[in-house]
Amino acid sequence: MTTMDFRTENRQSQTLSPRLQQAVRLLHMSSLDYAAMMRDTLSKNPFLEAEEGDDSDPGLAPVEPSRADNSFDALFEAQGGGEAGEASSAFDDSPNPAADTSARAEEGHDYGDDSDRDLWSAESGSGSGQRQLEDGEFSALDLMSVQTSLTTHLHGHLNVLALPERDLMLAHALVESLDDDGYLRTPLEELLPVLELDPAATLDELQIALKRVQALEPGVAARSVCECLQLQLPAIVCPEMQALARSIVCSHLSMLAARDVNGLARALGQTPARIEEVCDRIRRLDPRPGWRFGASQVDYVVPDVIVRKHRGRWTVQLNPAVVPKLRLNQVYAQLFQRHRNAQNAELGAHLNDARWTLRNVEQRFSTIFDVAQAIVRRQQNFLDYGAMAMRPLGLREIADELGIHESTVSRVTNNKYMSTPVGVFELKYFFSRAMVTANGSACSGTAIRGLIKDIIEAESADDPLSDAEITRQLAQQGLVVARRTVTKYRQTLKIEAVDRRKRHAVAA
Repeated sequence: MTTMDFRTENRQSQTLSPRLQQAVRLLHMSSLDYAAMMRDTLSKNPFLEAEEGDDSDPGLAPVEPSRADNSFDALFEAQGGGEAGEASSAFDDSPNPAADTSARAEEGHDYGDDSDRDLWSAESGSGSGQRQLEDGEFSALDLMSVQTSLTTHLHGHLNVLALPERDLMLAHALVESLDDDGYLRTPLEELLPVLELDPAATLDELQIALKRVQALEPGVAARSVCECLQLQLPAIVCPEMQALARSIVCSHLSMLAARDVNGLARALGQTPARIEEVCDRIRRLDPRPGWRFGASQVDYVVPDVIVRKHRGRWTVQLNPAVVPKLRLNQVYAQLFQRHRNAQNAELGAHLNDARWTLRNVEQRFSTIFDVAQAIVRRQQNFLDYGAMAMRPLGLREIADELGIHESTVSRVTNNKYMSTPVGVFELKYFFSRAMVTANGSACSGTAIRGLIKDIIEAESADDPLSDAEITRQLAQQGLVVARRTVTKYRQTLKIEAVDRRKRHAVAA
């Protein structure tokens, strides 16, 4: 017989508030994503404002990292088992250096005895950020160049052609059907029902319009890679080379993709050197002609920390360009405190979010600064002598020194970059597992990659080394590494295989 039993049990568990979960997610962000998020927060929260006196992106002031408790694990301990409301109060009641700095900047004003109108006037009258352009002046955005898109470029060429209105409409319709690569992926038969012409357009008319569009810009409106390359072959001046290129593109495209020069030479009855010359000319054609037009999104690497050598010592500092220049608007905060009631609870939430945001900014960059300093202390030989001097380093070693969790170090080093005199590196670059050498000492994978690069650079151009031969040379130096590991490291260095390097040497 089944019975029901009720028991009371005490159990300890750690609960992360939604705000702390968000802080962990923000720590994982790159500086560019974090700056975009801060700009969005600044536009939505009335209690946050950008610091005055700087015309750059709203948010960023050189903030020296606080030496106070800057670990995210301390927040875990403070909020273990707490509810979301308790977490908010924990953030709000804690000292906020950013808010204190803002308060000190306003010490010259005694807002306590002034009226609300005085407060408002002081805020609106001091606004150096409320600058407006006078009549006749241009902003920086007005002077920026605008990239021409592929469709705009083709429409412009079509409009200057002396074509009947019907033919012009068909050509414009094909241009609108092109994708970003410049290809026509939609079959012509499927375009016929879409064209609302009277009488209805025929397939022959579309074929003629397609030829017109393809003649505007070599390679566009192609329906395959083969057709795209064929449209660009007239750019090859030499008739013999053009004929060979056409044979390769039309009949042996798979062999061209596989770089099978010997197979192409046998199929076409030519010497490998001649085929290599033709293949190199084909590779200079553009398989994506649409990419020549329009602005592409380029994500630049912005270093989070900058490392320099000062008086013989390596020093670390935060990059001022990535530290948000946010502060609490004291005027709005004091006005809210005077008139706070149950009806403006939403403003209270905004104020709490503003204070939490300022604390999160300092927490994030203090943690990044501490981790970067710990890395530089251990990798000074790399900064002095290069990749060969990189020592093995694990996340736990940094976590134990700073008293934070290993996962926190992992999040800090993800998408964060360090600028050094020898280049810009992701923080994860400085971590690698230890590989034991023949004499029992430890060597990092980065050092082995540097050694492989040096071996390949020193090889004879006429007789390049295979991965197996590189493995044997490493073994002679006391580094026992598997051949597949050498292959992986060579591919990581973006160095071609031995047969490809040999073909380049023969062609040269």
